[in-house]
Amino acid sequence: MASTSTAGRIYRIFSWACLAGLILIVILVLRKSPEPDVPYDPAAAARAEQKFAAADQAKAAGQPSQVALDRTELNSYLQQNLQLQRSSPANAPGGASPANASPAASPPAASNGASPSNAAPADPFADAGDLTQEQVASAVKDVKVDMDGDLVKAHVVFNLHGQDMSLDLDGHLVSENGYLKFEPVDGKLGSLPLPQSVLDAAIDKLMSSPENREKMKLPDDINNIQIENGQAVVSYK
Repeated sequence: MASTSTAGRIYRIFSWACLAGLILIVILVLRKSPEPDVPYDPAAAARAEQKFAAADQAKAAGQPSQVALDRTELNSYLQQNLQLQRSSPANAPGGASPANASPAASPPAASNGASPSNAAPADPFADAGDLTQEQVASAVKDVKVDMDGDLVKAHVVFNLHGQDMSLDLDGHLVSENGYLKFEPVDGKLGSLPLPQSVLDAAIDKLMSSPENREKMKLPDDINNIQIENGQAVVSYK
């Protein structure tokens, strides 16, 4: 009888411990991580536009060209283009889509690749391979990108069933065979750290879709996009 009572007590303790753990996970997931302190400056967005215009002129003259954007220029340019995309009809024929954005917007496209973290906390990216870039972009409310050495650090705020959530991804941008690839090294869903295996599985699932893979194809006139010395560097052919 004593053993039965002890077993029941252990079961209750185990049940409460599991419940407490699940509650903690939910709290961590729903608790948005702090946004990176990245300044926004309309003048910086204009500088980025001028850099791309100068690169286009050099390319037209048959000269190799390169555009380097610091974090203020990159984020200001991204914010400006995200606002333009949101102001245009999402499904209008010939309407702008994230896939047709300027090459400078490619770094966060990789972070978008991970943002389909709108499944259960046990496997936040379970359906990543089934989502298109347009579906992901429609849920994204804000994107901020920081750069440290050769590391890109993306902070994405997205809406899931009316609840704003955040996803933080750190990783490297790599160009392979004309495609842009994101290699994650760290990530958090809300305040919940994500295992490396989950991050790798998310990218693999996303890239398993031919449609999503094509969205990561570099434009014909772009040779490479990478992070160098805390700057996003776009190299033209």
